[in-house]
Amino acid sequence: MMKCVAIVALLFSSACAISFYVPANDRKCLKEEIHKNIVVTGEYEFSEGIGFTGSIHVTDTRGHTLYKRENFNDLKGKFAFTADEYDVFEICLSNHAPQGRHEKREVSLTMKHGVEAKNYDDIAKAEKLKPLEVELRRLEDLAESIVKDFAFMRQREEEMRNTNESTNSRVLYLSVFSMLCLLGLAAWQVIFLRNYFKSKKLID
Repeated sequence: MMKCVAIVALLFSSACAISFYVPANDRKCLKEEIHKNIVVTGEYEFSEGIGFTGSIHVTDTRGHTLYKRENFNDLKGKFAFTADEYDVFEICLSNHAPQGRHEKREVSLTMKHGVEAKNYDDIAKAEKLKPLEVELRRLEDLAESIVKDFAFMRQREEEMRNTNESTNSRVLYLSVFSMLCLLGLAAWQVIFLRNYFKSKKLID
């Protein structure tokens, strides 16, 4: 049983880490799809660069700023925000180079959301929980998160199915209408040509 729980926990892990290079005086952005009421935490780290500064900017699709820090000299930092609704969030990291310098810098970004973003050490201290109770709380939260994910996927599947059915119905109606138009045009051509040939006395 515990093996199955471990496998499910790995499949639904909400932590991701990535490293990439940002050119001098440029920025790179990543997009992350987050569900409603989900806490997101992140850690970033820039490689060494004398005189270089960095910036980070987190926005949603409506252009609202959820986190912003500009022209900092620190190599490491953290950020956190809560998604008010289901949306795609953009995390942009910039590399500001001093005049005459053109080196690119490596940036490491680690993001956690949902259960992975919770600090269970603080929860244990606040509620005076034993290690086993903390682990059970974490598994309970993970199970709840998985149920919500399945419910969300089911809702999305229903929406996509309804969209497909609506599209199929519209295509069917359009096909029938097009066929009727073609039949009407063909009948009109036959009648027109028949009357024309009759007027020219080519047929009786």
